[in-house]
Amino acid sequence: MKKKNLVIVESPTKAKTIAKILGEGFSVVSSMGHIIDLPQKKLGVDIDNGFEPQFSVLAGRQKLVTLLKKESVGKTCIYVATDPDREGEAIGWHLKDKLFKKKKVLRVVFHEITPAAVSAAFKKPRNFDHKMIEAQFGRRVLDRIVGYFLSPLLWKKIGRGLSAGRVQSVALRLVVEREKQIQGFLPSEYWEIEAELQRVDSKFLAKLEKIDGKKAEIRNKDEADVIVKDLKNKTFRVLEVRKSEKKRYSPPPFITSTLQQEAFNKLRFNATKTMIVAQQLYEGIDIGQSGPVGLITYMRTDSPRAAPEAIKELRNYINRKFGKAYLPEHPNTYKVRKLAQEAHEAIRPTSIEMSPQGLKGFLAPEQYRLYELIFNRFLASQMTPALYRQTSVDIQVQNYQFSASGSTLVFDGFSVVYNMNNKDPEKNELPALKEDEVLDLLNLIPSQHFTKPPSRYSDSSLVKVLEEEGIGRPSTYAPIISTLILRDYMRRVKGYFHATELGFKVCELLVEYFPRVMDVKFTANLEEKLDQIEEGQLNRLKVLQEFYKPFKQRLDFAQEHIKKEVLVTDELCDKCGRPMIIKWGRKGKFLSCAGFPECRNSKSITTGVKCPQADCGGELIERRSRRGFFYGCSNFPRCKFTSRDLPQDESKSA
Repeated sequence: MKKKNLVIVESPTKAKTIAKILGEGFSVVSSMGHIIDLPQKKLGVDIDNGFEPQFSVLAGRQKLVTLLKKESVGKTCIYVATDPDREGEAIGWHLKDKLFKKKKVLRVVFHEITPAAVSAAFKKPRNFDHKMIEAQFGRRVLDRIVGYFLSPLLWKKIGRGLSAGRVQSVALRLVVEREKQIQGFLPSEYWEIEAELQRVDSKFLAKLEKIDGKKAEIRNKDEADVIVKDLKNKTFRVLEVRKSEKKRYSPPPFITSTLQQEAFNKLRFNATKTMIVAQQLYEGIDIGQSGPVGLITYMRTDSPRAAPEAIKELRNYINRKFGKAYLPEHPNTYKVRKLAQEAHEAIRPTSIEMSPQGLKGFLAPEQYRLYELIFNRFLASQMTPALYRQTSVDIQVQNYQFSASGSTLVFDGFSVVYNMNNKDPEKNELPALKEDEVLDLLNLIPSQHFTKPPSRYSDSSLVKVLEEEGIGRPSTYAPIISTLILRDYMRRVKGYFHATELGFKVCELLVEYFPRVMDVKFTANLEEKLDQIEEGQLNRLKVLQEFYKPFKQRLDFAQEHIKKEVLVTDELCDKCGRPMIIKWGRKGKFLSCAGFPECRNSKSITTGVKCPQADCGGELIERRSRRGFFYGCSNFPRCKFTSRDLPQDESKSA
């Protein structure tokens, strides 16, 4: 049968899943992502002519263009079924504008790759949304202007091969400032005192909270010893008992940011890994005779909304599997943040009837774990609250006041399927205490503590702060993190981000010369303006003009005043005797002769850690590749040892 229509999507997997749904009459092909974009080796933006972007076919994509044009021959209609966001809209528009100007090209949008959703979308194709395209073009032009003009300044000041980004550089500032807080933190000593108390045969611990009606502040061991001595042989009497019931409400279904946070907290997946696995679940998994099936809705979203039919299916499932006690009288609803893409849905299973356990044999371990997390979170989102019985007790000892609290789970509600704390449900019941009764003191336990610096960011906490501060959007969180690591501006060490020396230097230079571009609130405001372009409330040209004029003033000032930073070492060049200086390049930090370019002697900076390979004799060197930072042997290529982490130097520890 002759196929009358052509469907273009981004990936081969998605093409395979959709082809199975549409059947004969449709030829489904993949564009392999972007085919047309701004040129790689020049600005590609006509600043003097309304900031008009100069899009062209990317290098190496001409064969694919030829293939798509060939596929379009004789087709009645071309459907663009790229992802349902700005980027997907722009990818499709480029195809229509550059490749198929004389063809009938329509846009098809769906948020899940299921027979019902895909079929419904193809019954109602639409024209391209020019507001979305305007917003995406505005974002692309802004990012290109910042990257194109700031990167050469980094080359001039620090070293070639470095680059800056409009959103990534602000995220780097967050990481660097947190690192500064940690480095400058001075711990303070404090002590706590707990009393082990007994009523009949029940024991519990109470903590000293107040002295003379004020918060207990114990600064050292001497002060703690005085209090312990004073408390001995004193009467511990129950002052007040407070009882209450507390509801813990179910969490909303996942959006991109919360999925990345929970996948890190519960599965230890980094943001990039989470999105790669989620993409696989969205585009389709082969589940035996059924063939490829999309298991989750689109994974780049900031809306917790779920389709009414999905809510109805879920409520029926809860009632059938768990009973009426677990089903709220009315569906749970969740607050949508300002400017969220409400046309999108939350990340949820495409069918609640496809349980993780039933699909386990078809999923890779990582796919199974992430699908189970998404499935259980959506299931919990429409269940009743968990109910706890709480007891709080104040205990008086002359001018000292101790407190204790306990909590017991009365009804598990949503927590039967989803644990918010990644811990066992609370069960810390106090004995049945009464006001004015006297308790037996078994022991007093003083303990020394020190205040701690703020924690370094993890994938979870960095994504959370990016969302809270309005930096980036759902599609950019994972790329922001991976880009900063790839550039070696920060490193992930045991799950937490450490700003590098290079990251500090890049950040400090950009903050000094471009304070507005590096300002968190300014960046968030710019993100909102891009959203407002999509809403039709702002004009793209006006937004770009307002940004560029002050940016150009700062750029001119920086180009005139910025000077090369030279870090001179004690080491002398073994070829000409001049000092060696530290430089940064595409492969990381290295030593270069101060006499460059007359003397071109250079060498890698070693870590001082011996290569662990037997009889090698080399030392490990910091290197960078397209996959990021790693350690390699100085005897390469004779020794090919590499490691992401720096091994323990056994010669030093011996």
